[in-house]
Amino acid sequence: MTSGDFIIHSPIGILGITLADDCITKIELFAKRKNSPLPKLQELEIKTQLKAYFLGQKKQFSLPLKYLGTPFQKCVWQALLDIPYGQTKTYGQIAKQLKSSAQAVGNACRANPIPLIIPCHRVVSAVGIGGFAGKTTGKRINVKQYLLQLEGQAK
Repeated sequence: MTSGDFIIHSPIGILGITLADDCITKIELFAKRKNSPLPKLQELEIKTQLKAYFLGQKKQFSLPLKYLGTPFQKCVWQALLDIPYGQTKTYGQIAKQLKSSAQAVGNACRANPIPLIIPCHRVVSAVGIGGFAGKTTGKRINVKQYLLQLEGQAK
């Protein structure tokens, strides 16, 4: 059993990866953490999969995840995991699927503890890109645009 943090340098900035019980529990965008000792094999697998994703070679992750959230948030996050690489859904489409509201879906997306792997960037507004990690402008939106372009969904 391991627990700890390490960082990965990526095209969108430094990603802080938090693990507990050999599962990813959090990915922090624009992290300022230092590396901490982790089993090399596990760290290598996470880095390998993320690198392949950023090179456009990996369409689906196979990494163990463990996340805390409300039952509704978990339903939204599962719906995000079901959006295929290179496709998007609107907040409204997911809301309809879950018999909820677009705003509630947006709030759950904002609370997503594992962006990239739980692909909240694939959720867009009916009339634009929408937000990302609680922001509608700035470098977080630039990250969302980058990820959508990487996946072939220019927005």
